[in-house]
Amino acid sequence: MTALTDLWPVADLRVTCGDLSLEFLDDARLVELAALAGEGIHDPDVLPFNSPWSKGTPTEVARRVLAYQWAVRGSIEPNSWRLELALVRDGEVLGVQGAFASDFPVTRTAETGSWLGRRHQGHGLATPMRLMMLHLLFEGLGAQVATTAAFADNAASQAVTRRIGYTPNGLDRVAREGAAVESRRFVLSRADWARVPRPEITLSGVEPVRELLGL
Repeated sequence: MTALTDLWPVADLRVTCGDLSLEFLDDARLVELAALAGEGIHDPDVLPFNSPWSKGTPTEVARRVLAYQWAVRGSIEPNSWRLELALVRDGEVLGVQGAFASDFPVTRTAETGSWLGRRHQGHGLATPMRLMMLHLLFEGLGAQVATTAAFADNAASQAVTRRIGYTPNGLDRVAREGAAVESRRFVLSRADWARVPRPEITLSGVEPVRELLGL
């Protein structure tokens, strides 16, 4: 019998750091992630995302997470991909760490984004989950550049970015809920990544994913 991992190797991808892991968002984990988002991600008077998907009733937010993740789950091919992995500890989903890229076999550049459930914030998880994804990008997939961005009023995200060692890379002026806001861009080169202190991180299931991505 053919297994899901034979046809879709992302399902067997795993990044491990201590008791944390990044794992495929199967339906069971996705339901848990959606419910976690429904509990809240941020204060109601702030918005760290480009769209207000995280605002509304718990059911509305949870359904948006389901719809988005179902839509992007299959968005993986060499010239355009979005990779969303659950952050898991002791079997519990704590949040999601993503990366996306266009023309990656040529540009070797990818951008990251993430969120944690509100009750898991402030416990030192944001830095290791980003490091885990960066390790996958640089060491597993052969990235040369990683980028990220955060709104000017998202101090927590920028603190993680600066702590890791990204370099400021310009500003964008974008619309958020009908108002113009500043988004700050950051870049991390492979050379800078080599100097980043980090805990031991292990990868499994990478080679079939590389083949899927045309690497």
